[in-house]
Amino acid sequence: MNKEPDRIEQLVSEKRVKLHLFEPSQRKIWTVVGKTEEHWVDPDGCFCSCPGFYFGSINGKTSCYHLDSIQYAKNQNKFETIIFSDDEFSSFLTGLISDL
Repeated sequence: MNKEPDRIEQLVSEKRVKLHLFEPSQRKIWTVVGKTEEHWVDPDGCFCSCPGFYFGSINGKTSCYHLDSIQYAKNQNKFETIIFSDDEFSSFLTGLISDL
């Protein structure tokens, strides 16, 4: 039994899919709050920082439920948008990378 659709719906309904939008540049960083940590997700580059994506890619998988949840959230227009100034971009990235 595939529980992935339920996990995706739960992530979206709990507002754990987040778009970090930097202004005025309009740069976007997507994150998904998982069970124990927040994952950086690049839907355009088809990448997720979670271990499942890494190990799945070794076995030929091209996605994970975090990536799929972003697409679902975008289709449903159900994601949290957090606005930052461009001045905060560097420190945001530094914090995100240090958590990986």
